[in-house]
Formats: sequence, structure tokens, C-alpha cells
Amino acid sequence: MGQQKTILRALAGETQDVPPIWMMRQAGRYLPEYRATRAQAGDFLSLCYNPELAAEVTLQPIRRYGFDAAILFADILLVPQALGADLWFVTGEGPRLSTITSEADFAKLGPASDVHETLNPIYETVRILSRALPSETTLIGFAGAPWTVATYMIAGRGTPDQGPAHALRMENTALFEALLSRITQATIAYLSAQIEAGAEVVKIFDSWAGSLKGDAFEKYALEPAREITAALKARHPGIPIIGFPREAGEKYVGFHAASGVDCVALDNSVDPEWAAAHVQVDGCVQGNLASRHMVTGGDELVTDTRRIVKAFSKGPHIFNLGHGITPDADPENVQLMIDTVREGAVG
Repeated sequence: MGQQKTILRALAGETQDVPPIWMMRQAGRYLPEYRATRAQAGDFLSLCYNPELAAEVTLQPIRRYGFDAAILFADILLVPQALGADLWFVTGEGPRLSTITSEADFAKLGPASDVHETLNPIYETVRILSRALPSETTLIGFAGAPWTVATYMIAGRGTPDQGPAHALRMENTALFEALLSRITQATIAYLSAQIEAGAEVVKIFDSWAGSLKGDAFEKYALEPAREITAALKARHPGIPIIGFPREAGEKYVGFHAASGVDCVALDNSVDPEWAAAHVQVDGCVQGNLASRHMVTGGDELVTDTRRIVKAFSKGPHIFNLGHGITPDADPENVQLMIDTVREGAVG
């Protein structure tokens, strides 16, 4: 039965007349029902760690739109918290963490094998979802890629250029690589437990991969993705994995084979026709409509959606945005996007 799910068929390499569709951050602040549940939870982290409410917000966009996949509601910074970092969110500003900038800071972190005590509520959310989702809907688990997670752990917050992480990478390479290795091992443990709980696909989000240039991309974006993918496929043969090295540009080419992922997610800075010719030739791709269309809507949304569907129509494709949907998005524009993607299925 599982292979009848459209997402799984695309990940297995099948070209479909109508691409399956889901949306990054689809359970989020653009939906009034999400905001109501968030208020019930009290704060963002309380929502992440409440399995019933986290499952509820994961299900909300499935009920409203009928996406082909649901992605677990959680946050990439739960892994650093599970390793022992302090984590809190500042209203209107985003996450804050205790920083890792010295060997003494690193020594305070726990081993990768100890993350499950903190993350057990997330696994319970996955179990709830695996029971509650419609039979045709694929359940996607996820984690942040080691480089992206490290940028937050080193700076203590999001930064425009990931400068603190690049500085530590250059000035204390041994410490930087030790941190990356710890995150990598924790990520393998975390994703493996999600799969055991019922995730049918997992995705590795490397939101800041594009700031790694030259050999640094291969060492700190590609190699951790390969290590995580290899470990998960050894433990869970057949598990499909999506990699998202955002803003990789030319480095998207060959990423399937070099990392071992089944699908490469594309940001909207790359031309879909170029990506079809140079990336999709190696396997399934996901993407890559600009998130701004979910705010602005109109004819441009329809035109760009049709262009992307057409560009990727000769190979396996999962339709998605090129980045997460933003809180100012209009839910009606999401419906317009879905209707446009699926118009070929009418009749």
C-alpha cells in the first residue's frame, strides 16, 4: 500500500502526470488555526514538546488543503537543546542559545546517545501522526543539517552571514569539526528514532549551506549529509531521504550521487529549466516556487507554478516552495497554488 502514496512514488523515481505537493513550514503562523493552538500551548517550545498539540498543528494543513505529505511540527534547534545547550525564544526576534565558542563550552554538551530523553515527546508526536493521517498522506520527519545547526550553536542566534561559525571554522578547526561531528551523530540518532516511530521519509534542512564556498561545501555540507544518509539507510533499508542544501547553486549538480539522498530540494534562486537539465537528471527533485507568491498571489503565482510543473514534468518531481512559507502569506494563495498544480488532474 505504501508505494501507492504519490510522494513515495516520486522518491522512488517515478514520473507522474501531476506532481505530489507539500509545503515547507506548512503548519505555521499563516494559518489562524495554528495561531489558536499556539496560544493554547503558551509558547513555541511548549507547542513543540506537547505531542497532542504538535500533532494537531501538523494535521491542520492536511485537513484544510489535502497536501500529499505532512511534515512533523518541531524545530531544528531541539537537537542542540537535547545535547545540553540552553534554548529560548525571544518574541519577535527568534531563537537564542548558549554559545559554543571554546573547548570548555563544548565539554558541557552531552553525548549524542543521550538526546532521546529530551526528544521523546517528538517521537510520540510522530506516533500520533502515523495513526491519525489519512492513508494516502506521507509522513515526513526532519532535522537540521549539522552545519546549519552549528551556526546557531556557535553564534547563539541566527546571523545574516553565519560569520561567527565561519570564524570558528577558520580559527579553531578542531573544535569546529568536533562540534559538527557531535551534531551529526545526534542527528542520526534523532532521525533514526523518528523513523522507528513512523516517519516514512526524512528531510535534512541545510538552510545555510550556500554560505559554504569551495571545498568547505564538500567538507561541511556534503560530507555530513552523506554520513547521515549512509547511517540511516544502513539502519533502515529503503528509507527515502530528501536533502536541502539551500542556495547551493552549481553545487546542486551531483548532490544526489555524492550524498546518497533520494531527492534534492531546490531553493527558488535556481532556474527550474536549468535544474531539470542538470539536477533532475540524477533523480527526484523538490521545489521550487518562490515563497513570496504565497503573499502576493495573482496571475504571477499561477504562471510561475505552471512553469515549474512543466519544467520538471519529464522526471520525478515533488512540488514545493523554494523556502518556508512566511507568516504574512494568504491561505487563499496556498489553495490557488494547489489548484494550479493539480489542474492537470481535473477530469
